[in-house]
Amino acid sequence: MSEMGVRRKVLPRSVAELEDELARPGAELAAEAAAWPAGRMLVLGAGGKTGTGISVMARRALDTAGRGDIEVVAVSRWTDEARTAHLEKQGVRTLRVDLGDPAAVADLPDATAVIHLVGAKFGTATAPEQAWMTNTVLPAYVARRFPAARTVALSTGNVYAMTAPTAGGPRESDPTGPQGDYALTCLGREQVFRHAARTFGTPVALIRLNYACEPRYGVLADLARTLLRDEAVDLTTGAVNVVWQRYANEVVLRCLGHTGPDEAFTLNLTGPETASVRVLALRLAERLGVTPRFSGEPPVTSLLSDATLCHTLFGYPDLPLGALIDLQADWLLAGGETWDKPTKFERRDGRF
Repeated sequence: MSEMGVRRKVLPRSVAELEDELARPGAELAAEAAAWPAGRMLVLGAGGKTGTGISVMARRALDTAGRGDIEVVAVSRWTDEARTAHLEKQGVRTLRVDLGDPAAVADLPDATAVIHLVGAKFGTATAPEQAWMTNTVLPAYVARRFPAARTVALSTGNVYAMTAPTAGGPRESDPTGPQGDYALTCLGREQVFRHAARTFGTPVALIRLNYACEPRYGVLADLARTLLRDEAVDLTTGAVNVVWQRYANEVVLRCLGHTGPDEAFTLNLTGPETASVRVLALRLAERLGVTPRFSGEPPVTSLLSDATLCHTLFGYPDLPLGALIDLQADWLLAGGETWDKPTKFERRDGRF
């Protein structure tokens, strides 16, 4: 855990404070940024939930390291002018590009580092062809355009089969077992970048993320809203892994130092706890001052990951699970902004 992470005790209370915290680089990241190769970092798919925090965190880490020779460019279709203005103010250049167009990808500026955040999840149950195009074909455009760039590509823990909570979840070396088009195509994205590593020598890291949380979005936000609406919490998921979004943003960037040619580096990224959905709901209900109701029974297996390697390399999250619960409850009790983007973590059939 970074010294900067240890010192930060006050939880964010406004959107401005939250976004500042989500983009706060730890001391270790700033030190590593000093060794990044000169040139340009492209953050592809930067208009999604995590792109702003990662882009600004990279810029701030580089500035702390005195690396003005590296430009950070956030690439997306950009429909939110306020978001692009915010990024530009933070020193991040924005490019409006349809990454699904191979000609547009070919016209992207050269880069020494690529953070690939592009993905399709929701709606893939009814339009699976979109998932296959976005999650497998588009990465091939990117891999061929940037064969020499250090590339960190976001994936998902959904590529694993469900396991018993007592087993602690699969490790990176364990077999995959994707269910549904979303998980299958995410594994396909991994294979495309593995092909680039072996064929072009592209230095690649693949990040299997399970349920990053911040108070506007995530598993805890979903559970809290269910409780506040006096709806029954569905227990048929059983258990989950969650992790603080700021920590996830930082790990993604720190994985630039772990990319390797020939054999892609693979990392499970989540929190250290296997958290019972029932226990999470009970703790949130207590903080929110409501009486929880439940439906269904916990299953024998759940979608989980073992992130021991992540915590060994990068330390534990700077906000542990208890603090995430406090942050979520305080945020909603204060009337904080939330996003209407349910995670659908309750789904067990892989249909999103």
